[in-house]
Amino acid sequence: MFAQLVTSGLVQGSIYAVIALGMTVLFRSTGVVHFGYGAFFMAGAFAVYVFSQVIGLAFVVAFLAAVSVLVVLGMAFERMLVRPIAHGPHVAVAMMTVAMSYLLTGVARFFWGQEVLRMPPIIDAPPIFIGSIVLTAQDLLIIGGCMALVVAFFLFFARTKLGKLMQAASQVPRGAALVGINVPGFHMAMWGVVAGIAAVAGTLVAPVTMLYPDMGAHLLIKAFAAMTFGGFGNLGGAVLGGLIIGLAEQLSGFYISTALIDIFAYLVIIVVLIVLPNGILGKKEATRV
Repeated sequence: MFAQLVTSGLVQGSIYAVIALGMTVLFRSTGVVHFGYGAFFMAGAFAVYVFSQVIGLAFVVAFLAAVSVLVVLGMAFERMLVRPIAHGPHVAVAMMTVAMSYLLTGVARFFWGQEVLRMPPIIDAPPIFIGSIVLTAQDLLIIGGCMALVVAFFLFFARTKLGKLMQAASQVPRGAALVGINVPGFHMAMWGVVAGIAAVAGTLVAPVTMLYPDMGAHLLIKAFAAMTFGGFGNLGGAVLGGLIIGLAEQLSGFYISTALIDIFAYLVIIVVLIVLPNGILGKKEATRV
């Protein structure tokens, strides 16, 4: 039973991790914490459902169409709603992301109400038995997709000139602009990229969680806890935080009380912010005054 709990925790943690990864990529490249990211995750899942189940497109075509729609939506959101207030208080941008979250959730409720929809699995294959452990093909896709995204973005930020330029544009935007870097263009592109990640995450997770308008709000809290635990802006920390939270939820829920599953993420946020505000892999920043 312990091995199965660990496996289930890793799968659940990978779900948190892939959402936290998108939030971390945006924070690392623009300095914005996207509190509406759960709604983009939900929108991506519904987009795949509409293209594949309602319109009847092949899954690969539906997936690519959904990612494209979310990329455009993310870029439009940055250009029309975030950029005009980007130089104002940080709380203004944060509240704008919250407002966008409610808007997207409201649109989903308008069309589907509180109905729970079933998303067919991406790969219809029998479960895999490894001793006492049971794994589905969807579980392997979630874990593999999470790891692939982590490696891709780590290499992007650490090894490519474009990734380094984006980080520079986030940390010193005025200096980056003075040397000819199109900072607003970089920011708009990254909003599109992380919205695309949300579509990928929604596609991977929807067959497991089912589809409903508030599906992103629940997972957003867990992803934010993972991001906090690992350290803001740290890609590996976000993934590690998600995996640890997933494991802790499964083990504490089985051995102590199932009530801990729903409150564990909140406990993580409170404890980490008090004891280790930079997270387990975050770096302390010194500000000269």
